[in-house]
Amino acid sequence: MKKTITLLFTILVGYAQAQNADSVAIRKIYSEALANGKSYEWLRHLTKQIGPRLSGSEGAQKAVDWTKQVMEKEGFDRVFLQDVMVPHWVRGAKEEAFIRSGKQKVNVPLAALGGSVATGPKGVEAGVIEVKSFPELRALGPDKVKGKIVFFNRPMDPTKINTFEAYGGAVDQRANGATEAAKLGAVGAIVRSMNPRHDDYPHVGGMRYGTGVPLIPTAAISTNAADLLSKSLAENPALTFYFKQNCETLPDAKSYNVVGEIKGSEKPDEIIVVGGHLDSWDLAEGAQDDGAGCMQSIEVLRLFKALGIKPKHTLRAVMFMNEENGLRGGVAYADLAKKNNEKHMAAVESDAGGFTPRGFGIVGTPEQRAKVMPWKPLLAPYGLLEIGAGGGGADIGPLAQSGTVLFGFKPDSQRYFDYHHTAADNFEVVSQRELELGAASMAALIYLLDQYGL
Repeated sequence: MKKTITLLFTILVGYAQAQNADSVAIRKIYSEALANGKSYEWLRHLTKQIGPRLSGSEGAQKAVDWTKQVMEKEGFDRVFLQDVMVPHWVRGAKEEAFIRSGKQKVNVPLAALGGSVATGPKGVEAGVIEVKSFPELRALGPDKVKGKIVFFNRPMDPTKINTFEAYGGAVDQRANGATEAAKLGAVGAIVRSMNPRHDDYPHVGGMRYGTGVPLIPTAAISTNAADLLSKSLAENPALTFYFKQNCETLPDAKSYNVVGEIKGSEKPDEIIVVGGHLDSWDLAEGAQDDGAGCMQSIEVLRLFKALGIKPKHTLRAVMFMNEENGLRGGVAYADLAKKNNEKHMAAVESDAGGFTPRGFGIVGTPEQRAKVMPWKPLLAPYGLLEIGAGGGGADIGPLAQSGTVLFGFKPDSQRYFDYHHTAADNFEVVSQRELELGAASMAALIYLLDQYGL
């Protein structure tokens, strides 16, 4: 009995000592990030000196070259590029749009959705059918829809506390609205922006055309414009809407994922990835989406080097290309990992903005999630309270097929959709402290993953 008690005591003491050592290490990570962090100045350069980075663009290539140089300058053990063929859609000249009601003509903010076809040089003007859902549209039938512009006006649900949940409940209109409208003979589709607040910024994003369906032009209008159009339709159902856009899809272009790594000291063949997507939409600088996540990911590896933490596993920072309108980078990375027989133990993605850290969503088995739960007391002092089952991320998603456990970094979501996919997503809307806290939070999680595995 005495031996058993002594053994239990020894185990508990060892556990307490390990917890204390981990606590000290995590505290050092946060102190280094907040006192000497580089992510904010890196983000300044990415946004102000390079700017928009839509796949296939000159800006995207400049971002590839520059992030490679940054990681080389930081002295990572290996920095390399992975070839990716990406879609090359261009917006062309600025769009035009107005509501015509009787003799009155009111201009409204509008932006073509990524992947849409152009309207043609004369634009499109037609009557408007307003709907809130696809079933409502289908119930109208071709007789009422043919020759019209379909206006999808379902707002993001303001009662959802997590704004990403509200986004998920509305984004099908943007993705598939043109296809559903075209099936019934519509000549165009316009969509209320994915934005819970009322402003004058159109929120763009990717759309896709269904097979065998006419390709009709589609665009987003701002939430204020959507409210105005809905009100105007109620007053005059015979009004017309005009829009003109000049976008086109060019042949696929060659681009790259940018990868930097620190080699593991004990298990170099087991990899932990941290990353974000380097591409952005073309209306702004892509600061919150996803320049912040990319710079945080590079900062994670810098923190390990700066603190002299030698990881047991190989750590990789990956700047994925083409998340916004194709996911080619994420798919290519997973395909190459499989081809090279690489074992990815875990992957962490930051693609929800550089806001105050709240936690991590985990995609894995119940047993793998249970392995993470004992770490919560170590992370809670830093505001990381939301740790449990949840989403991982689009770019790391393809790795799940090989058994990789996915972690999605969860910042506070309340302000993200104020900027998401708009002309407002510029460097000035990012808080330096929040950005640095996010980088430290991911580094702390990766430190624990590296120490204890899954």
